[in-house]
Amino acid sequence: MRYTPIDKSLFVKNRKNFIKEMKPNSLAVFNSNDVYPIGADSTIPFQQDRNLYYLSGVDQEESILVLFPDAVKPEHREILFLRETNEHIAVWEGEKLTKEKAFEVSGVKTVYWLDDFQKIFYELMAQAEMVYVNTNEHYRANVETETREARFNKWLKESYPAHAVAKSNPILQRLRSVKDSLEIETIQQACAITEKGFKRVLGFVKPGVWEFEIEAEFMHEFLRNRSRGFAYTPIVASGQNANVLHYIENKAQCKEGELILLDIGAEYANYASDMSRTIPVSGRFTKRQKEVYNKILSIKDEATKMLVPGTLWAEYHKEVGKLATAAFLDLGLLDKADVQNENPDWPAYKKYFMHGTSHHMGLDTHDYGLLHEPMQANMVFTVEPGVYIPEEGFGIRLEDDVVVQEKGEPFNLMRNIPILADEIEDLMNA
Repeated sequence: MRYTPIDKSLFVKNRKNFIKEMKPNSLAVFNSNDVYPIGADSTIPFQQDRNLYYLSGVDQEESILVLFPDAVKPEHREILFLRETNEHIAVWEGEKLTKEKAFEVSGVKTVYWLDDFQKIFYELMAQAEMVYVNTNEHYRANVETETREARFNKWLKESYPAHAVAKSNPILQRLRSVKDSLEIETIQQACAITEKGFKRVLGFVKPGVWEFEIEAEFMHEFLRNRSRGFAYTPIVASGQNANVLHYIENKAQCKEGELILLDIGAEYANYASDMSRTIPVSGRFTKRQKEVYNKILSIKDEATKMLVPGTLWAEYHKEVGKLATAAFLDLGLLDKADVQNENPDWPAYKKYFMHGTSHHMGLDTHDYGLLHEPMQANMVFTVEPGVYIPEEGFGIRLEDDVVVQEKGEPFNLMRNIPILADEIEDLMNA
């Protein structure tokens, strides 16, 4: 892999934590993602199933992890099944994991080739009473394509109808939401690469550049720093495009006097970063742009302080809404009548700030985490207030990634990425 591998101790620890939550005499199965076709013989670049990666560190296709802590044979308590490699595959597709290399990556001692899966799995299922299946139950999930995991789960239930079935997802939602120090280091690395991209762009932007050219500058810096690229589809939105929340076409020319909303993050070792910055095409904010910008920055700073152990996500967003309401009154976007007559289910501030302020972040940009449970130390959240003003021709969003601490304010993983309006102007005009 392009990135420096994460120490296998992380994946050993993750498996131990998952196994602690399993019921007696049960096993759990995790499949890799498919390689998805485009057409003819073309495919989308492979991305590993995040749960399989979280538990094994294995980052290649056609891989299966089986956990069976009560297996009769000790060597069957953790098993990896991998596609068998050979010289032909090495020539045409490149190096694949050998059994020895798989142990170095994962810490799993027992590795079989995939051809042996059904025979060995039959032996294991004869001993097990329950099987945990891997399903995607993220609150934003919208899956139309049948995944390799879904096909496996269908086969499993048809082939072993007498076994009880449980979901691994509730366990993983809790485990993945609280980050190990090695995970935080990896996210920090992704944020550091994003910082390099942003500083490169500050010296590049001027009237007349195209949004896709800015995207290319980021990609150049990400790739040369061992990232695979963007952690999610990048947003480079100049002028009115910033008022489209998920504008991803990045096709317009940036004009003098406009602002550019950048929502971009590098990935590193499958971990995401997620940054938003808003910069002036001409290198200087207008008085009004800076006034609005500083209000959003103030909301972000105050909202960040609320991310402490025990905070409830829903209550946090209500408090941020109060900050936004006060700011928008000061800016003249709302008046007192707007607030007095607001719909409690869609407060007045939502006219200009219609999305949430924070989400879990980690292996996925919108990472696993149970939003109805209190925040804990070592959870990683974004903080991303925004304002979108079509009548004034601009939108502003500012976003950092922070780690909740045992005590005090969160630790900002993007503390080195310029965000003050004056600093951005200075760097753009250096």
